[in-house]
Amino acid sequence: MKNETGTTPKFKTQSSITAEPALHELFMDGIMDLYWAENHLVKTLPKMIKAATSPALVEAISNHLNETEGHVTRLEQIFQLMGKVPIAKKCDAMEGLAKEGEGIIESTEPGSATRDVGIILASQKVEHYEIASYGGLLQLSITLGLKDVATLLEETLAEEKAADTLLTEVAEDGVNYTAAEE
Repeated sequence: MKNETGTTPKFKTQSSITAEPALHELFMDGIMDLYWAENHLVKTLPKMIKAATSPALVEAISNHLNETEGHVTRLEQIFQLMGKVPIAKKCDAMEGLAKEGEGIIESTEPGSATRDVGIILASQKVEHYEIASYGGLLQLSITLGLKDVATLLEETLAEEKAADTLLTEVAEDGVNYTAAEE
């Protein structure tokens, strides 16, 4: 007997049948968490852009701000596909990561490459959190047979991974070396 994802499960126990509503609830909790996180980033990223000095870093964060606005839109599409009203659930992790980024800005010299290195580090922590969150929710959406939702999550996951790679390139292409010479 094939399930909603078109695969034949090896076994299906009573607990897995009754667990599906709990998985849907866990999935929606994760979506609400990311919705808050992405909206928070839309407000936080302009501060990072303003504090950055490296033109490559400013461009990378500016481009990611535009992508982040698209992530919010995709999450709203997921709510719609799930028949839910978009509701944000405070993401303590993202709030903490954003505060850490603000602390780096406050504790480093304005206009310095050291500040840019700190911004890159803080930004990559955010990207890694998002990669983990989107990756986990993507796999859960596949398990739950939510093909259209999975497609949207996969698009965002790819953008988050690309942003992380770009930040690494900005660091490797000069920001770290400039900071080491300050």
